Amino acid sequence: MDIEGKVVVVTGGASGIGRALCQAFAQAGARAVVVSDLDGDGAAAVAAGIGAQAIAVRTDVSREAEVQDLVAQATGRFGRIDVFCSNAGIISRVDADAPTATWQRHWDVNVMAHVHAANAVLPQMLARGEGWLLQTVSAAGLLSQVNAAPYSVTKHAALGFGEWLSIAHGDAGIHVSCLCPQGVDTPMLRSAGGDTGRASFLAEGALTPEAVAQCALQGLREGRFLILPHEEVLGFWQRKGQDCERWLRGMRRLRAKVMGSGS
Repeated sequence: MDIEGKVVVVTGGASGIGRALCQAFAQAGARAVVVSDLDGDGAAAVAAGIGAQAIAVRTDVSREAEVQDLVAQATGRFGRIDVFCSNAGIISRVDADAPTATWQRHWDVNVMAHVHAANAVLPQMLARGEGWLLQTVSAAGLLSQVNAAPYSVTKHAALGFGEWLSIAHGDAGIHVSCLCPQGVDTPMLRSAGGDTGRASFLAEGALTPEAVAQCALQGLREGRFLILPHEEVLGFWQRKGQDCERWLRGMRRLRAKVMGSGS
C-alpha cells in the first residue's frame, strides 16, 4: 500500500509506538491522521505536533460505543478511513491467579478493542472494496510473555482475531497486518519492574518506537500479514513449530531466570 493521501486512525496514539506511528504516517504523506487515546491531552499534543492534517479524539477502546464514535468522527471529518491502526494495549506482570478484573481488563483492551474497531470500520471498507487494518499485537502473541499471563493469553487471542479477519475478508480487498515486536523502549517497558527499579528482561535489544513505526510502514507497503521488527522472532517462532516440547523447556528456563531476577 501507498500511504500518500490516506486517512489513518491510530489508537493509543499519545505515546510509545502509537505516537511514533502517527508521526511516521504524517511524514509519509498521509492526508490526515486521527490520534486517539484514553489520554485526551496527550493525543491533542501529538496531533498539534503533526500539524493541521491531524485531529485528536479521546477514546476508551474497551468501550464499543466510543470506538464507533471515533470512526464516526474521523469519517465525518475526512470522508473515509483508509487505515485503522488498533494499537492501544495494556500489560500487568501477574500470573494466572491475577484477579478476575485484571483478566477482564486485558481482554477488553487487548482483544475486544480490535473487535470493536473491525466492526466499526469494516462496513465502509467493504463497501469500497479496500481498506487496511493494522493491529499492534506483540511477539508475545506468537511466543509468550513468561511473567505476564493475562497479557500473553490476550495477545495470542489478538493474533488469532487478525488471522480470522484476513481469512474472512482478504479476498474482499481488506488487508490485515499484525505488528509483533519484542521489547520496545516505551513507558510500558520502562515500568516493567514496578517499584523494584529493575529493568525488564526485554530491555536489552529493545528498539525505539520510531524504528518499530518504520518497520510497520514498510510491512504495510509490502502487504505483509506478520510484521516482525525484531528479526530473531521469526526464528524463535519457527523453532516453536518444529519442536514444541523443546521450545517449552527453553521457555521454562527463561521464566525461572526472569522470575528469579524480578524483571
